[in-house]
Amino acid sequence: MLPSALYRVRLDDGPFVTAHIADRMDRNFIRVLVGDRVRVELSPFDLGRGRIVGKL
Repeated sequence: MLPSALYRVRLDDGPFVTAHIADRMDRNFIRVLVGDRVRVELSPFDLGRGRIVGKL
């Protein structure tokens, strides 16, 4: 977890991306903890950023 509600997420193929929680997850009070497996949508403009859209 990083400041400003950002998370550092390691992808299955190795690299790290910086991601924030999607609004749908935040409204439903879904919490993401260290070690959770999550689904991430990557930004088409910056592949180093994304948003967490669900827990697996």
